[in-house]
Amino acid sequence: MDPSYTTPSTLPLKDSLNTWSNVSTNNSTLKCPESEAWDWLFTMQPVFMTAVCVLGMIGNVFVLVVFCFHKKPCTVAEIYLSNLAAADLLLLSCLPFWVANWVAGFHWPFGDLMCRLVNAGIGMNTYSSIYFLVLVSGDRYVALVHAMSHGHLRRPRYAKLSCLAAWGLGVLLVVPQLHYRTLSHVYNVTACVLRFPSLKAQLASDVVIVLLGFVVPVSAISYFTYRIIRALHGQRMERFNAENTERKATFLVLAVLMAFLLCWVPFHLHTIVDILWHLGAVSGCPLEHALDICGQLFTYLALSNSLLNPILYVIVGKNFRKKVRELLKQISLGRRTAGSTKSQLSTLKTFASN
Repeated sequence: MDPSYTTPSTLPLKDSLNTWSNVSTNNSTLKCPESEAWDWLFTMQPVFMTAVCVLGMIGNVFVLVVFCFHKKPCTVAEIYLSNLAAADLLLLSCLPFWVANWVAGFHWPFGDLMCRLVNAGIGMNTYSSIYFLVLVSGDRYVALVHAMSHGHLRRPRYAKLSCLAAWGLGVLLVVPQLHYRTLSHVYNVTACVLRFPSLKAQLASDVVIVLLGFVVPVSAISYFTYRIIRALHGQRMERFNAENTERKATFLVLAVLMAFLLCWVPFHLHTIVDILWHLGAVSGCPLEHALDICGQLFTYLALSNSLLNPILYVIVGKNFRKKVRELLKQISLGRRTAGSTKSQLSTLKTFASN
């Protein structure tokens, strides 16, 4: 791919449209023909993203309603999971703009400000979500491995402060999106592009994102998950059986962690290979086509994670299903109480009129 040759990209998370313009690399002389797979991808994208957006928003709103309106306050793990659902909602609320962009032939009709904000919102989900998972896996680690010595750290107040810190880190990491994202006239359309001033700036941004948005949090999650699994199968099993609620919550968290890693690790590995390709460390038309197509498919996989989490809560989360049943009973009881009150008021009015 000629870095000075700009092609429309449909990647909302990793939009490379004009990113590498005016940058010279070792691959600058390589020109590869377009792959026929792009026609299939362009047809598939709006339909797929619309389905993910609609179903994902319904599922995550349902999760937040259960956590927020249940009569009992959220546990520490549920505080983290509810913030994860909020981050997923932020991402899903941004997807309709990109669907409209694809349908309009990559013309961005929403103005420069929305170009920056929509992509920053998508980035916020990418970075904040993984740190909410670090927090919830750390909570499960403390609950099962260090409950006696560090149990005091598992307080809702600390959990809420940690969530604020995760959101703040997400804001910090999307600063490049807010600064370098702009509107540019490409191929007779006004496109929302990510334009860095130099290869050095692009590489610096990518390295920070890979380290802080992938390597560091995934390393922490992997460590916590390893210790949790060891604890669940270790000599302390008898004590854990007494803490059945903690174990049920842990199984849900492990399922959410595994789903997140399966959905997002391919995307971040693709980002690393893409960096190597632009540096000239790897080259070739077959690799270029593979990077382009895999970049699209891995983005779909990553975005699908926002749809999977509510499904996992229902399938794996026994405590969550219990909360749903209790909330339904709570609503039903409230309706019966309201109906009884109206009936009593009606009787009093009749009595008073007589």
